[in-house]
Amino acid sequence: MFAITADQKSSRRDVDRAGTVRDELAERYDGRLVLPVDRTSGDEVQALVADAATALDIVLRLTRAGRWSVGLGVGEVRTPLPRATREATGPAFIAARDAVTAAKRSPTRFALAVEAGDPSPRATDDDAPGGTSTGPTAGGLPGPAEVEALITLLLLTRDRRTPQGWDVVDRMAGGGTQRDVAAALGITPQAVSTRLRTSAWRAERDALPGLEALLAHLDAGASAGDPKSTANGGRA
Repeated sequence: MFAITADQKSSRRDVDRAGTVRDELAERYDGRLVLPVDRTSGDEVQALVADAATALDIVLRLTRAGRWSVGLGVGEVRTPLPRATREATGPAFIAARDAVTAAKRSPTRFALAVEAGDPSPRATDDDAPGGTSTGPTAGGLPGPAEVEALITLLLLTRDRRTPQGWDVVDRMAGGGTQRDVAAALGITPQAVSTRLRTSAWRAERDALPGLEALLAHLDAGASAGDPKSTANGGRA
């Protein structure tokens, strides 16, 4: 499972955005959420999803505006599930809490953590499988620290995107062609192509399936309790 905890930056000096973001995420990801998006401790929102693609998309959406510290936690969740996300517990939520704390110190305001172990309340540190490792996994695939670094590279690329670049990227993501976008903006198709190239849109699009696969691999390792495929992103 993937738990996302987002903490609003400078909430004491900014308007309250938690309720609005909760509603926006609930509408956009309707049908893809394990539990409804919830508001937790005042200026935090929390989501729980089962698939890596949705988890990564939520991270990208929350980090885009630069108003949130976003922690992505990977692990199991205690069942039966409650009705509200804020009442859910388990390794995924422990990992998300560790991650959002680390995200506040990150230049991109994002961090990833993975927590293996039995989500049962009876499990203890001695009998729960798990462990921490920041290196490659048992299968030779990148571990949590490496996956976090790859996602961070993508976020840094997106941070450099201009408003004009975002305009064409959003229109292309909406299903338009370069000619459609050019006509809507009153510019040439060549200008659209230049903006897309400068925005690294194709590189981002091509990178997403690989990042989603790596997150899915971390999730599978956490569910299996494999200590070689889990870590708290290098954080104790």
